[in-house]
Amino acid sequence: MKYIIMADGESTRWNYYLGIPKHFIEIDGELIIKRAIRLLHENDNECTIVVTSRNEKYEFPGSVRHKPANNVLEIDRFTKELISDNVCFLYGDTYYSEDAIRTIVQSETDDVLFFGNNDSIVAIKVADGALFFEHVARVRNLFLNGVIGKCVGWQVYQSFVGLPFEGKEITEKFIVINDGTMDFNEPKDYLSRNKR
Repeated sequence: MKYIIMADGESTRWNYYLGIPKHFIEIDGELIIKRAIRLLHENDNECTIVVTSRNEKYEFPGSVRHKPANNVLEIDRFTKELISDNVCFLYGDTYYSEDAIRTIVQSETDDVLFFGNNDSIVAIKVADGALFFEHVARVRNLFLNGVIGKCVGWQVYQSFVGLPFEGKEITEKFIVINDGTMDFNEPKDYLSRNKR
């Protein structure tokens, strides 16, 4: 399986808090992006890990850095040239628990499977790259034409399972992970994590 860790966002909400990109947050002495790489290798001996970033600081042992060709909208983090069969997209700004990575690695799908909770999607496993790309392209076009207000992973999920584009409802093709796995978008996410 090829795992693609998306780390090429603009981080406007994080705004270089603590003087670092949010992917370089340390928890228990380990960068969250390096933790994801380590846990993936521990749970899938034959994996390939690609980190998407234009920045050379994102070259880590156990992974290959890919500079995305097109990264204009948030949905472009699903790097077009990397969408294929048997890939899994993960977020570089997410702290993954060991159980979450094990669940993601071991779960099987014949098309597309989403992982997360009521607040965020933390991974998308893709068996059928053409089908996934179809929904990514649909959401991107709807956003560009002003039909929907956002174009991120949630909208791809909503398109895929036929849900309305407002709200965050979970139905099928979604594995709920409520185990301490969390994404860091804003400084308040980091501060709330440290209060635990």
